[in-house]
Amino acid sequence: MSNPQPMFGSLRLFGNVRAVLAVAAALVLLQIPADAAHDDALAIDLSQDLIGISTGFKGADVLLFGATDGEGDVIVVVRAPSSQVIVRRKERVAGIWVNASDLIFDDAPGFYHVAASAPLEDLLPLPVLNANQIGTEHIAFNPHFLTSLDQEEAFRSALIRNKQRSRLYTDGLQDVEFRGNRLFRSRVALPANVPTGDYQVTVYQVRGGEISGKSESLLQVRKVGFEAKVTEFAFEQAPLYGMIAVIIALIAGWFAGFVFRKV
Repeated sequence: MSNPQPMFGSLRLFGNVRAVLAVAAALVLLQIPADAAHDDALAIDLSQDLIGISTGFKGADVLLFGATDGEGDVIVVVRAPSSQVIVRRKERVAGIWVNASDLIFDDAPGFYHVAASAPLEDLLPLPVLNANQIGTEHIAFNPHFLTSLDQEEAFRSALIRNKQRSRLYTDGLQDVEFRGNRLFRSRVALPANVPTGDYQVTVYQVRGGEISGKSESLLQVRKVGFEAKVTEFAFEQAPLYGMIAVIIALIAGWFAGFVFRKV
């Protein structure tokens, strides 16, 4: 099965400064009485909230810092915008691999990362994991057409495997590190092929098998520099961009033919 994905990248902005501020904010929260901090029981911040895509990008790490209002476990979910994805099944026919069947999913996140301070199944019951789409096995991909449960599960598993091979889906379980009972941090690794968009960062505080707190933040992934200008031109001037691409292809073909004739 195949599922071609776009290639992307990243830029760090004031990472160290934001990290220090995040820790400072968490320390301040620890000094607030429990009653006063009830409305903001879970405080989080990112070492950088803008990832810029430029030529030569090889991936980036984003550090998430936070503080809870007391003991409990933490789950971190980072999710890119969803899009429609086609998953194809290949079969060997007369010695040739061909596309035998496919299934369209309407809501496949371009990137999905989950980390937790303990195994998800030990923290929350299955209905809660499904309702909040916590964990790759609990993402609601929503098939475009009705199909059998067995077929949907087969294509769903293939989609997850493909994304994991591309490092776009990760289950970094037990990858939330606590400092004491309240301060915590977690690393989010973004691969070189990470898609653009506004990523939703959601942190859940869990106690007694229930979600006791929730905090959200935004992580922006954008193209910058020359690549951004080319993409903008392609969208805003699509006919002209297409003509230029055809002209360049014709010139390249003519030049290659000319060179080979000389040889």
